[in-house]
Amino acid sequence: MRGKSSSAVSCLIAVAAALTIIAAAPVRAAEPVRIGIGFGLAFLPTYICEDQKLVEKYARDLHVDVKASYQRLLGAGPMQEALAARTIDMAPFGTAPLLTAWQNGKGTSRQILAVSGLTTLPLTLLTSRPQLRSLVDLRAADRIAVPTLTSPQTYVLQMQSEKIFGAPDRLQNQIVALPPGDGVAALISGADDIAAYFASAPFTEIALKDPKIHRVLGSENVIGGKASFLVLAAPKGYIDTHAKIVEAVDKAMDEAARLIRDDPTRAARIFLAHEPSKALDAPAVAAVLKDNKDEFGSAVQGVQTFADFMGRHDELKAPPKTWQDVVAPALIHSPSS
Repeated sequence: MRGKSSSAVSCLIAVAAALTIIAAAPVRAAEPVRIGIGFGLAFLPTYICEDQKLVEKYARDLHVDVKASYQRLLGAGPMQEALAARTIDMAPFGTAPLLTAWQNGKGTSRQILAVSGLTTLPLTLLTSRPQLRSLVDLRAADRIAVPTLTSPQTYVLQMQSEKIFGAPDRLQNQIVALPPGDGVAALISGADDIAAYFASAPFTEIALKDPKIHRVLGSENVIGGKASFLVLAAPKGYIDTHAKIVEAVDKAMDEAARLIRDDPTRAARIFLAHEPSKALDAPAVAAVLKDNKDEFGSAVQGVQTFADFMGRHDELKAPPKTWQDVVAPALIHSPSS
């Protein structure tokens, strides 16, 4: 009996010692991934990822412990500065700025590559002038408003100008920058100099509620299909050393896209929780999402069209031979273009 008792005591001591060692071992902190975001419906997938902890979910599936944070920054300039300073790991880019950054960092770990698409929300040129049905109907004094002078809308106008006039810069002196709300208000009020505004959702839908407003042109007509409105991107050095995190982000964005498609009402509530609005309630946002239910996901679209255009006009000295040259490995086999 004494032998058995002694053996039991020894076992208890061994277990206690093992537990002590485990308790004393340092707990490894989750690896952070810092994602820059801005404002607007285009960022809805990131809001869903944040609320549902989707990046963390898919990272766990890949045996990586990750903590995602979403840092709000105002404007493309501060976003890209933060990415260069490594205070964030990923940042949103329009397709043209993405290609410029890809070129500028070529051959280095700082080269920017697409990590995931966010949205292909269509861009729509709107007007309140009955006679304005095409770019050829614009008068020299007419102004076309876009959100910023480097926005995707500006490039779409240049592409269409090239098609119609043979010169991408034909309308350059007529383009002005107006925030989306101001652009829509100018159209509805009939401001003399603002002939048209190039809008994206939900401002397209808000403007079209006014019977005076009609559609002149859509980005899908110019590009011949979908084009990414925003793309999440990161330096090649980060992508090479964090391949599983990049893969987790892709999968998370696709699940967020499925939620938007399958439950737009819930997605609308998530959007308004992050961006309260006086102009839009949950049913209005849900209606916009229903109209654009297939415009979210990790695939990037229209990259080659933008690259070819920028190459023709010397904005890219050596354009990529294929869109696959400008994406992270996780996107190589995606349905991108």
